[in-house]
Amino acid sequence: MGTAFMRAAPQQGYLKFTMFGSPGSGKTFTSLLWAEGLAKASGKKIAFVDTERGSDPYAIANKHRKIHPEAFEFDALYTTSLAETLEAVKAVDPAEYAVVIVDSITHIWQAAIDAYSGPMVGSAGDKIPMQAWGPIKKPYKELIDLLAKHGQYHGFILGRQKNIFEDEDGSLRKTGVGLKAEGETQYEPMTCVQMSMTPDGVNTCFSDKDRWSVLSGRTIANPNFATIEPMLALLGIEHQTGEDEEERIAKDAALLEEKANKAAAKTEKSKALYEEFQAAILASTSLVELGAARAAASKKKTSLVMDHKNALRLLIESKKDSLANSAVGEMSN
Repeated sequence: MGTAFMRAAPQQGYLKFTMFGSPGSGKTFTSLLWAEGLAKASGKKIAFVDTERGSDPYAIANKHRKIHPEAFEFDALYTTSLAETLEAVKAVDPAEYAVVIVDSITHIWQAAIDAYSGPMVGSAGDKIPMQAWGPIKKPYKELIDLLAKHGQYHGFILGRQKNIFEDEDGSLRKTGVGLKAEGETQYEPMTCVQMSMTPDGVNTCFSDKDRWSVLSGRTIANPNFATIEPMLALLGIEHQTGEDEEERIAKDAALLEEKANKAAAKTEKSKALYEEFQAAILASTSLVELGAARAAASKKKTSLVMDHKNALRLLIESKKDSLANSAVGEMSN
């Protein structure tokens, strides 16, 4: 049976977030508040990839912390390595861990770039060539795919904030802010949250993308687990596992090969027809014969590739002019 549409069966069993903001905006703290609630709801643990030891203050009790002075409980991996992070996240046991947090994805993306050691381009020799980006992105994309889509756990991708500029009449104008990472990372998960801090020290979150419509367009002060708890009621029992990447690539490669083979076969057939019509056109000794050759070529035009069509058209025009000039010369004599 071939590919067919079927009734939609949503399979979203876990929450997936990106969270970005300037330093001190509450990314790490808020993610731990949300992760703690999610972990307690399932009786499982939190796995935390920490690239800058930013989680240390939250692993101890702190009476000066007005909200949640108790220590958070989580298992941590301290690394800035993409390879180590990917290996650890791939090895996460969903029976043990309910949540995986990576903080900060900005460092992990930089690690992917730093791993490139090939030739550079550009006037200053400081740019990575276009063809090199595919291999650079591949392991990073595999990590994001797990955290933002197919991992069988709640996923948090935290990162630093960058300014976004657009060129207007030769001058740059700031048009917004975003996640400082590979360009598509920010909106891969279901929910994207921007963190900020008010002048009086209140953490706030704003979501410009939340497919659950729980946070969309809202600015929330001191977000806690209750902020996202309504999302749990919207989750299903199963979670998507995604396509088999190797199988998908094999199918698409087979399609491209089939198309290439058909194109090659058409080109070969077109070449044979072109040579046949070319000979007939060149052998024409009158405009009548040329017209007959042209009519024969026109009947087969759907079997000709564009290059051959254009070449025959130019040849017919040239032959037509040659025959016309010959006729004029004969009349003059």
